Formats: sequence, structure tokens, C-alpha cells
Amino acid sequence: MRLLLTLLAMLVLGGCGTMADPTTWFGEGAEKIAELKPLENRIEPEIAWRYDTGSGTGGLRLGLVPAVTDERVFVADRSGRVSALDSASGEQIWQVETGLTISGAPGYGEGLVLLGTEEAMVVVLDAATGEERWRNKASSEVLATPVAAEGVVIAHTLDDKLIAYDAGSGNFLWRYDHQMPVLTLRGSGVPATSRSAVLCGLSGGRLVSLDIETGRSLWEAAVVIPSGRSELERVTDIDGEPLIIDGTVYVATYQGVVAALGETTGRTLWSTKLSSYNKVAIDWQRVFVADADGALIALDADTGERQWSYDDLRTRKLSPPAVFGGYLVVGDLEGYVHFFDAESGRPVARIRIGDDPITAPPVVLNGALYVLGDGGELAAIHLPGPKSF
Repeated sequence: MRLLLTLLAMLVLGGCGTMADPTTWFGEGAEKIAELKPLENRIEPEIAWRYDTGSGTGGLRLGLVPAVTDERVFVADRSGRVSALDSASGEQIWQVETGLTISGAPGYGEGLVLLGTEEAMVVVLDAATGEERWRNKASSEVLATPVAAEGVVIAHTLDDKLIAYDAGSGNFLWRYDHQMPVLTLRGSGVPATSRSAVLCGLSGGRLVSLDIETGRSLWEAAVVIPSGRSELERVTDIDGEPLIIDGTVYVATYQGVVAALGETTGRTLWSTKLSSYNKVAIDWQRVFVADADGALIALDADTGERQWSYDDLRTRKLSPPAVFGGYLVVGDLEGYVHFFDAESGRPVARIRIGDDPITAPPVVLNGALYVLGDGGELAAIHLPGPKSF
């Protein structure tokens, strides 16, 4: 039995590099892709500019989410190209060829661009020039986007360790170890920083809060207790970034729950049974989830009660959702970006940025939506106003 589980673990952990979406573990094409229904746009999203970031993810599901600031957008591709763009115009400011195989990037903080690599390296560039500041070893591949705050850079590795480095020198500061279950998803939760703490989801459905300077555990919570007869049924990882709003942490687990916890205590405020390996989105009233089957679900942010669901995009392998201009936005496997009325869940618009899947979370800042396709197409989208009928 142990040998069987080991072989299965090898298949899941080693063979899923090209299909990190758990719904494809047992073969592509198991479900027919849902066809899109005709839709007359009630709003008119416009692509303000496009940029070719390079080779994209190389066909893999990687954490190459654009890092967006007030003035710049930082993007990377798997082959090691990193670019800084003007966020308003899309014009290239600088570009470097690192020669690295990038798997988690780019993060931004402390005036730095942060990269994680397949070769178990954390590499840091100067955000103003692209010049390399430092690099240091990690314990394994870095699939999650590194983060930086309070003079510290933190990376979450594939073997479920959190490793901290001094942001200025790159010197090792501390490491937090977590015992992994026999089986996990091929992915790592993206850390989030708040109030001198770093919060991160782990395999097995656990969420941890650590002091960012020392790595001391502030609290650790079991968001969900793994259950089931087999190791596969007990996979309950948190692979999305915790969302921290006004002292509450919102997080989703695979084959588990979506939950709200107290930021300083880790105490569960509410928990709703759902399965998702994506981060959630929130509009102050509702928490939005793209579940593991491709349904969109809105939950009451205070109670977790379901408000609405939209099922017509099932099997279209949705990106994590985002809230943009009062609308819920999500990408799919054919390069479409879908817009929904956040209050009712009614579809209101659809736009296509390319032919490749959109698996990275759309990023919203300063009235613009930045969407990156897996093939490397980056689009900045604006909303000019409602359509007249």
C-alpha cells in the first residue's frame, strides 16, 4: 500500500507540472468544454494597450502574475525575460534576460522585483533599472510569487517551507518548516503581508501567521480538517493567496471550504463548504469564488451564506476572479475575459485578449485591469462606460 501511495505521489507531484489544475489529473478531455452562449455586451471593455511578454508560461500553470504599481507593470516569462512597462501606456522601460527558468514571479516590494525559479533560487532585481541585486538558494522550486515588506523578502517553496532573506543583502534570516502530507497539489500558496506579519496557506488546509522579522509563529489554524478514505480524497491544500481586509482573512481550500478568519487570532469566523485552488476576490459585501469545477459563486462577506452562483462556465478552467469597476471579472482557457454584475451574477460583457488560457489572476489598479494570458499576451483593459439601449 505504501508503494502504491508513493507511485501515486510521484504521478501527482512529479507528473502534474503541465497540469497543475487538479481537474486534469486523470486525462485531458475527460469533460467537454462548455460552449459560450451568445452575449450582447451591456458594457464595452476596451483594450487600452497590449504587450508581448515573451514565451509566457511555456504551457505550464505557473505563478507569473504581473506586479502592478502606480507607475509600472513588471512581467516575466518562463524563459527568464523580465520587463518593466509604463502602466499607463504599456511602453517598455527596461528589459533583462536573466537566463533563469522562472516559475514564480514577479513580486514587488521595497523597491525590488522578486523572482522565484525552478532551480530553487530567489533572485532580486532593482525595480528602477532591472539590475540584479542578489540571489540566494531556496530549499526547492519556488512556484509562488515572493513578497517583500519590512526589509524582508519571503519565498514559499514547493516543499512547503517559508524562507526569509534580508531585502538589502540577500542574507538568510529564518525558515519555517511545515510537514507535508503524502499527496499535495503541485502549487504553493502565495504569502501575504500585513501588520508586520506574513500569512500563508499551506498544504493540508492549514494557514499560518508568522512574525515577519523573526519567523516566530503568531498562530496556525486548520482551515479544514482533511478527511476521506484515500490520500487523494484528503488533499486539502491552500494554493491561493490569503485576502486580508479590515482585520479579516479570507481563504479557499481545495476539496474543503472557503473561510473567514480573524487576522490576529486565526479564529474561524465562518466557513462554507466549497472546493477551490484559487484566491478569492471581495467587493466589501461579497466574497467571490471560482470553484474547482468552474462555477462562479458569491458568498456574503459577513456570514458566508451563498448569494448567487453561475454555472455556464463549468469546465472552462477559470482564472481566479477579480473585482473591477463594480463588476466581477474572470478569465478562461480560451483567452476570454468575462464580466458579471457583482450583485446578481448576470453576465454583462465578454472580450478576448488571445487564444491562450488565462490562469493568472487579473490585477486591478487605478481604473485599469491587467490580464496576462499563458502565451505571454498582456492586455490593459479600461471600462469607458455603460452601453446605451
